[in-house]
Amino acid sequence: MSRRPIPLSFILMAVLLVHLPLLVMKLPLKSYDTNQHIFFASHYLQHWFDPWNTKWYAGFSQTTYPPLPQQWIAVLSHITGLEYGYMAVQLVAILLLAVGVYRFSLLWVSPRAASFAALASVFLGSESFLVYSAGQLGTTSAAPIYLNALPFLFEWIRFGRWRAFIKASVLFAAAAAAHHATLIFGSFFFALPVVALAIMEREEGDESERSSTAALIARTVAIVVVVTAAIVVVLLPFWIALIHYPVTQEPIPHASRANYILSPFWGLNYFIVPYGAVILAFPFIFWRGAAVHRLRPLLVGFWLAFLVGLGGTTPVSQLVLRRAGEVITMERFSYWATLLALPFIGVLVTELIDRFKTPAIATICTLAALTCGLAVAWSTIHPPDAQEFDTKPVADWLDRDGHDHYRYITLGFGNKIARLAMQTDAGSVDGEWNSARQLPELTAHGAGTLTSSKFFGKNGIDALRAMLEHADHYGLKWVFVRDHYYDPLLAFAGWRPVDNLNDHTIIVWSKDGVPPATPLNAPQIPPHWQGLLWGLLPFGCSILAILVLLIPERRPLESRIAFPSPAEEEYVPGRLAS
Repeated sequence: MSRRPIPLSFILMAVLLVHLPLLVMKLPLKSYDTNQHIFFASHYLQHWFDPWNTKWYAGFSQTTYPPLPQQWIAVLSHITGLEYGYMAVQLVAILLLAVGVYRFSLLWVSPRAASFAALASVFLGSESFLVYSAGQLGTTSAAPIYLNALPFLFEWIRFGRWRAFIKASVLFAAAAAAHHATLIFGSFFFALPVVALAIMEREEGDESERSSTAALIARTVAIVVVVTAAIVVVLLPFWIALIHYPVTQEPIPHASRANYILSPFWGLNYFIVPYGAVILAFPFIFWRGAAVHRLRPLLVGFWLAFLVGLGGTTPVSQLVLRRAGEVITMERFSYWATLLALPFIGVLVTELIDRFKTPAIATICTLAALTCGLAVAWSTIHPPDAQEFDTKPVADWLDRDGHDHYRYITLGFGNKIARLAMQTDAGSVDGEWNSARQLPELTAHGAGTLTSSKFFGKNGIDALRAMLEHADHYGLKWVFVRDHYYDPLLAFAGWRPVDNLNDHTIIVWSKDGVPPATPLNAPQIPPHWQGLLWGLLPFGCSILAILVLLIPERRPLESRIAFPSPAEEEYVPGRLAS
């Protein structure tokens, strides 16, 4: 049986074989956040240099969310349309993930084990969960860029090579333009272990390649300063919005922060489905990571991400994240933990195959297929929206007879409010990007979207009642109802049904005497110069990253990182015990 690494071309073909058909079928459209990202992209398609979007929250700034994936969707949509533009960007992210996992794993394990780690990323449950159920395009786009930057970070710190410094800096900035949280938290889970590895390996290799600890620390400080400055510039409007208008609203509950032991279903949703067969490898990960000296930084990164990803099951997430733990969701930490586990998985697969041959291959392939299959099928087993319906009749109703001169909300539409917003010219006081909203009726209550108010209990109903009471102030005249649960509340607040759509499945409610909606004179509206920066720098940074990567390397990565792998260093090949 061959002991050579799996060719990267074969791994990329596996990505296309597994994920391309699912993306062509537009399976991610069933996820939680996919339509929100497409909605953002639809705004960039029409207003590239104006991030102020009037369709949600009576107006909000899209500078509150890093724009790179959505801008690429907008660019590609000229050829493919918005939905397939999203699928294309997501496919590129999955392809880059396989390359990034291979390159990152080479820092820790042999090329053969790294190739198995990259192949495992194709079937990773957390990746499929984020793509097909959660729809977190920012996270799944930023992580691959970040992983591809880390080997250059190691090469700069360890050997002081300027090409690596330039490539790492540009890639880190591009990763931040895709998703800021990945870079901020990834610095602790991914970058610090790489820095620690470089310091641990400072005396290895030829005399010319050895460096003092002071030199390594100086290089680390240098790249941190440069990357920080680059990220500040590239995302300057984002930082301005965050500083002037921080997220101070009441925390919105999210199931990923639950105690998975006391809430078994959410444990299944946010632990079993994302981790899948990786759970079986936990004993090996901890044992091998603790036993092999140079794998310990990687183990620490994995262990911390793993604990934070458990949400409210342990107090770690609250201790580590503080206020941020009430804003962000925890499934991204489980995703990062699985990425950090992949080098260990590569070593384990290598040893199992060397020892047990064909039975090991059959077992591993079965487990990989089950892990990926469960995560892909989860959006059907547990769909974000139980019912599928067409929002186009609602959009057509809003766009005729001057109905779009007023604002609207929906009740019982779930995450299809983003799809509706793309189809109509009318504005709403509801929306899905909670961190950008500034309306006091929404921020004063710990509830998410108005359309799903009843699922947030008293907080949700209070927010809906407050918005209905202040309808005159926002020009809110229309309420589209698919759930009769809300009928008594509307009637008590002085609203009445005036029309019906989709064979009486959607009832249009109205309030008399509401004046037409007027633009809000909100201080959050970005000035023109911020719009120019937002339209030029993040997207331009990605173009620069592509060009920088075309700079040829003098030697391949495997030869540049010339230290022994754990498989060759501290245990006998073919044995699971050292």
